[in-house]
Amino acid sequence: MPNRLANETSPYLLQHADNPVDWWPWSPEAFAEARERGVPVLLSVGYSSCHWCHVLAIESFQDELTAAYMNEHFVNIKVDREERPDVDAVYMEAVQAATGQGGWPMTVFLTADAEPFYFGTYFPPEPRHGMPSFMQVLEGVRAAWVGRPEEVAEVAQKIVRDLAGRQLDYGKAETPGAEELAQALLGLTREYDAVRGGFGGAPKFPPSMVLEFLLRHHARTGSEGALHMAADTCEAMARGGIYDQLGGGFARYSVDREWVVPHFEKMLYDNALLCRVYAHLWRATGSELARRVALETADFMVRELRTAQGGFASALDADSEDPLTGEHVEGAYYAWTPDRLREVLGEDDGVLAAGYFGVTEEGTFEHGASVLQLPQDGPAVDAERIAGIRERLLAARAERPAPGRDDKVVAAWNGLAIAALAECGAYFDRPDLVERATEAADLLVRVHFDAAAGRAPRLARTSKDGHVGANAGVLEDYGDVAEGFLALAAVTGEGVWLEFAGFLLDLVLDRFTAEDGSLYDTAHDAEKLIRRPQDPTDTAAPSGWTAAAGALLSYAAHTGSEAHRTAAERALGVVQALGPRVPRFIGHGLSVAEALLDGPREVAVVGHPEDPARTALHRAALLGTAPGAVVAVGLPQPAEGGEGEFPLLAERTLVHDLPAAYVCRHFVCARPTTDPVELAEQLGAVRP
Repeated sequence: MPNRLANETSPYLLQHADNPVDWWPWSPEAFAEARERGVPVLLSVGYSSCHWCHVLAIESFQDELTAAYMNEHFVNIKVDREERPDVDAVYMEAVQAATGQGGWPMTVFLTADAEPFYFGTYFPPEPRHGMPSFMQVLEGVRAAWVGRPEEVAEVAQKIVRDLAGRQLDYGKAETPGAEELAQALLGLTREYDAVRGGFGGAPKFPPSMVLEFLLRHHARTGSEGALHMAADTCEAMARGGIYDQLGGGFARYSVDREWVVPHFEKMLYDNALLCRVYAHLWRATGSELARRVALETADFMVRELRTAQGGFASALDADSEDPLTGEHVEGAYYAWTPDRLREVLGEDDGVLAAGYFGVTEEGTFEHGASVLQLPQDGPAVDAERIAGIRERLLAARAERPAPGRDDKVVAAWNGLAIAALAECGAYFDRPDLVERATEAADLLVRVHFDAAAGRAPRLARTSKDGHVGANAGVLEDYGDVAEGFLALAAVTGEGVWLEFAGFLLDLVLDRFTAEDGSLYDTAHDAEKLIRRPQDPTDTAAPSGWTAAAGALLSYAAHTGSEAHRTAAERALGVVQALGPRVPRFIGHGLSVAEALLDGPREVAVVGHPEDPARTALHRAALLGTAPGAVVAVGLPQPAEGGEGEFPLLAERTLVHDLPAAYVCRHFVCARPTTDPVELAEQLGAVRP
């Protein structure tokens, strides 16, 4: 019989709805049940595209004997970390503090007061590699709970006290300056892999936000070293197996230092961030590779992640069914052998494709299979012939069983996708991408905004199939959606998106901001957990803290709002504290700090929409590389016309009856120009 997860909307929870484990969703009723029965809570946290989450489920949660023991001695709660990042963050902090590492699946044992007392991640069905079996863990926790209850309570209370004592005072730090950003660059240089690109060793993650910082730092300072690190890393990733050489889009990370073998799940946030980085690299350098990868990644998101309602799904699974063996294994959808290439392409093209994509008899992955790459020393071939080979391989791959898709729409990640698609559409003359961005923004407004009478307005975290989820948005949702709306406003000239961004950011000021200017991940009126999460570090995606700081800064530049500017500056104190020490983990914050140092510049373009001269000025404004520059475009507004949708356009008129652009920075404005080349020079653009 289905358990209590059968009516949930999370695809991850629904994957466990038929487990013999009597799962509960995170709820007060679950903890009340534990209190009434006098048993501990087993909290299991994961997400739908997590490979080892699937393994743990198959080995233990689908095992009748294990499930029976869990049901008898625990109240079992299953949480989707993507739906409840607040719950995940609080207990992951405890796991990392206790063990020095973390990850998913996360397994935490709690008291009925939600206090943790024992932690772990994946546990095998039998003891191996020094790890106890899952059943041994269950039996050990049960024995401690029954035989040493005072000790368990003492441990739980100590952990909660220690977590409370980990509060750091970021609010007193000063706004970062040029010196701190130079120190951050030096720190990145020390960790840079000059041979393979990227930072650190295996596993190697795509450093999208650090790359954005490097591009902005180059734009502000002219640092060639920063540009080379960004460009070389982007090329190494685009040539590696972490990038889907047939269908576009990036896998989550590479298990090796060389970007060869990916961990195959494809996440919306990675692809949105990287799509934007490659577009910005093209903007800075004109790199054809960067242009191709940006567009292929944008097309991947639209083709494979777009939902029927116009939003974007969260992820594609790493695992799928191998068509040859029938087994459900990681990477089966993407891997090739020389024989499979010849089967699809014939002998001549099969041999050519093997050389071009680095497919060897020995294989670069498992069981003699290879992940497609673009080796630097690959054969020189006719581009048209390769295009045909790609099409045929992509068509053949489409016949394989496809990886599963997590269809829930996460507000924050859709905000990132909106920004990327809007900018790609504008840069590369792809109005269809701007339309897809607009449709996703419309979905967020229609489904995720909740301004019910008698209750404070909010942004919902998720939706699925057009139905809003029950969980409130966290800070990253507000910051990233506001960022997406601001980018969409700049590209489309539709001021309503600026208005919606302001609505969200007013809620950030009202509901997420502490008196000292630091930011919390959850609203003041959110569900109370054992600790209110507050993490400023940028990891796989921008933290809520830095995402909000960036959107606040841009909105202040658009509107002149001192309150939003001050809030952004106070929030950026964390970058001054962390940037010189751990630059890899505050990349988005460093990017926002670059914008703050540069102004950011405020660009107003006025003219009639059908006038190609206005279009040329608008394009030059969007292609300017000045860090974080904000762009408003619209009709000319004489002084007596009042303020329109964009405050930056107020009193901006035509110049000699021609469309004109106005650039201001630090309360000083340059001479208005009607020349796109001059505008590009004012915005530090390398190319018009």
